[in-house]
Amino acid sequence: MTLDLADATATEVAAAVSGGRVLAREVAEDTLSRIDAQNPAINAFTDVTRARMLREADGVDAMRSSGQALGPLAGVPFAVKNLFDLAGVVTLAGSKLRRSAGPAVEDGPLVRRLVAAGALTAGALNMGEFAYDFTGENVHYGPSRNPHDLERMSGGSSGGSAAAVAAGLVPFALGSDTNGSIRVPSAFCGLFGLKPTYGRLPRTGTFPFVDSLDHLGPIARSVADLALAFDAMQGADPEDPVCAPDAPVVSALAATDDPMELRVARLGGWFRGQGEPETDVAADRAAQALGAVADIEIEGAAPARAAAFVITNVEGAALHLDDMRKTPEAYDPFVRDRLAAGALLPGVHYVRAQRARLTFQRQMRALFDRYNLLIAPTTPMRAPRIGDQTCEIGGETVPLRPNIGVYTQPISCIGLPVVSCPVWEGPRPCGVQLIANAWREDIVIAAARRLEASGISSAPIRRLI
Repeated sequence: MTLDLADATATEVAAAVSGGRVLAREVAEDTLSRIDAQNPAINAFTDVTRARMLREADGVDAMRSSGQALGPLAGVPFAVKNLFDLAGVVTLAGSKLRRSAGPAVEDGPLVRRLVAAGALTAGALNMGEFAYDFTGENVHYGPSRNPHDLERMSGGSSGGSAAAVAAGLVPFALGSDTNGSIRVPSAFCGLFGLKPTYGRLPRTGTFPFVDSLDHLGPIARSVADLALAFDAMQGADPEDPVCAPDAPVVSALAATDDPMELRVARLGGWFRGQGEPETDVAADRAAQALGAVADIEIEGAAPARAAAFVITNVEGAALHLDDMRKTPEAYDPFVRDRLAAGALLPGVHYVRAQRARLTFQRQMRALFDRYNLLIAPTTPMRAPRIGDQTCEIGGETVPLRPNIGVYTQPISCIGLPVVSCPVWEGPRPCGVQLIANAWREDIVIAAARRLEASGISSAPIRRLI
């Protein structure tokens, strides 16, 4: 074998497999060996689909041997948060409750699309219970650990996805983002994470959390890999009623080399000064590098964040109420108590939350009349230590878990496309959110690539062995 997969990007792997410089079978075997060696330390995988991965690899090699054209992800390993359906694997969604559920009958559509593009399925990844988590800690399966410092959080709820990519076990992984669950672990683990526009990618074949806010997307070590995975997954699905059938198609991969004009503003006010100063320094560095011409404040961010909490709790409670009544002991107490509180909220609060959401959406749309890219920190802190319960927000000591999403929740609430980019301040990474108007993933990808090319943003692998 001539390819060191732990250092190779998805783009490099696909080129090597398509060019005959390495067999997909060799890539799969190397990946499985590294998962066996390193996963016990980071606890990223809950299921390793060994036989399936080797079978898929053999299929790619057979296609190449017979002269058939290979897909853009030929021989590239990937893994998915364990709320995605994988045929033959129980879709745990991070829970104890679903252990007794039968295995999925078929793959979800995003998995099918990646496999059709030649990707190799490595398995399912650890996550916060039912995606209601920002930490990466799971009371049933243990915490997924940050490869850059095993005593620190990987972030949540797609913590296993970020840990697996940061450790070099797979070049990219899939996660979900309701209030920040792709962007937070990307920030904590020093990776690129894409939350596409709400309705861009179908959520069919995944275990839901909050229908009004759920997004799916990739986490990767390079912007090109993020774009490659995203492009392979695009397309409507009539089974998901919010997946827009007429959404304008973008080529994210083409955007990595697009000289488009960027009109950039740094979000201030709510999006400045709430946590560690390093997070603001990182966002300011990115804004300066991309030519930000203004530091602007928007008033509706605080109500939008409050609205995200209410919508999350009410819709999450509606999904879980029957199970919580029958088997409350099966839930993580942190999750159960927040969902129970949501079940008690009067309907008028939910209506007001949806109105606040629409108000903030209008305010943000007005900004895009002047700018096409907005910049803010992803989180108000770098990765905390596993087990930490409090943090400093706005000069006050507050509970950690709900406040990790201070900067991500207002943006989730209105469904805009975002790339979280890693910017290193000292030995630990910060995340910087690049935000564009709906359906303009090409803009956030183009901006992320410029930060990567400048050296300000990078996602180094942390080898454990």
